[in-house]
Amino acid sequence: MSPMPDTLENLTVIISKGLNEKSPELLAAVKALFGTRYHQNGWKSDDGLRNRYAMGDDGVPFGALLHPDNPSSGAYGGFSLAWFPTLEGSLITLVVGTRGLQPDEGILTRPGHRRRVAALRRYLTRNGVNAWIKADPAAIGVKMPPQARQLLGDSFQGAYDRYGEVIYAAARVPSDDVAKARVVVQAFVDLYAFERGWKPLKSAHREYDDFHARLRADLFPGVTAHDIHGLLKTRRFVVLQGPPGTGKTRMAELVKRDFFGTRGQTVQFHPAVTYEDFVVGLGPQVDGQALSFRVKKGWLLEAAREAASGPFLLVIDEVNRADLGKVLGEAIYLFEPGEVGGASARRVELTHEVDGRRTFCFPENLYVLATMNTADRSIAGMDLAVRRRFAFMTLMPARQVLVEQNCSEAALDAFDWLTDVFVEFAPDDALSLMPGHSYFMAKTDEELRARLRYELLPLVDEYLRQGFLAQASSELSSVRDRLDDLSRES
Repeated sequence: MSPMPDTLENLTVIISKGLNEKSPELLAAVKALFGTRYHQNGWKSDDGLRNRYAMGDDGVPFGALLHPDNPSSGAYGGFSLAWFPTLEGSLITLVVGTRGLQPDEGILTRPGHRRRVAALRRYLTRNGVNAWIKADPAAIGVKMPPQARQLLGDSFQGAYDRYGEVIYAAARVPSDDVAKARVVVQAFVDLYAFERGWKPLKSAHREYDDFHARLRADLFPGVTAHDIHGLLKTRRFVVLQGPPGTGKTRMAELVKRDFFGTRGQTVQFHPAVTYEDFVVGLGPQVDGQALSFRVKKGWLLEAAREAASGPFLLVIDEVNRADLGKVLGEAIYLFEPGEVGGASARRVELTHEVDGRRTFCFPENLYVLATMNTADRSIAGMDLAVRRRFAFMTLMPARQVLVEQNCSEAALDAFDWLTDVFVEFAPDDALSLMPGHSYFMAKTDEELRARLRYELLPLVDEYLRQGFLAQASSELSSVRDRLDDLSRES
């Protein structure tokens, strides 16, 4: 039996050659994908392809896949995959038809599509391909900026000028490297296929799934302990923020262990923490029958004393659970990364004299790493005056953590069900509610069922009661039922 032809590569060759391909058989090349890469029923009409390679000097040549409900000629609307051939190669794009969002408004306005397009750019950039995206695919009328034109090259001025307001993702297809060109074309075609609901055949399933797994991983860029340590070295004061269950506290402890060894301390903030606990205050002292008060160093001053002899990390867990304005007091003035240590270091006058001195400044070797739960709606956001003094890194749910921990297929499925609802439908401010990977980490099926039933399902039920995901309450309810079923399987 002869091997299945690589019909995607055949289409890639046509696209990458641009106008040097004199008479491309686009319809045949596209239709060949159905039955070799996608199921045959994905191609519903030849009206789903436009071939304008032969346009004259007054037009911009292009080829495009579009919704088959559009008219067979003239302007069209909705979500399309289009490429613009020139004598120097092709620009491949995702475009909104000039007639507007219909009939694909549901795709173009869905948060999940926007997030996948953003992940597409990161995926291509990692593969050495220059790519540009618009922040909002549905923002027709917003012109492609000069920086994007410069990034993609001057060969496509006609496309920029005529369609720059409706193009929302673009990459240059390499004309001298078929393998890399195939990576680019596959990315655009498989993303388009996903949004259109084209199902891959078994022979293409692995490549298709691998690409979408990479997109999924790129939806939320990962953060490592090395990344955090690098930011600490340059910015000194860092906050790890993210939804519950994403391992913020564990990551902070990992940074402390791997990069500071025994030279670190962890404290936890809560509503009862005061300035006296954190900076300096008076503490009772009993000497025989006499009661007196002495000056007591808070956690910050103790950390500063340790840092005088070498690098020291102060970890503040749940930093936003305390009233930061009151807890920090005048010490907020010291949290300025560029003005720590040396003669020019910022100094404050403390409320009490400590070790014979009233003046206090941060030593050069003091680093602060805090954690913050972004999902706790009962806590006010961090004050802007405090916020600007810290650098922020966000930890999001990471499927890869479950894979690395050899979690079961059931755990991975449950993670995917719930994450997909948030990715697909949640507005940006609701992503902070997305349950983290720790809710799905279990060594046995029995442990997984217990975690789902007694930890995750109560959280999802609370989200539904509070209407936190009102835009997708029906989808979240459906996933909730699937999780409930899984938690009861024996």
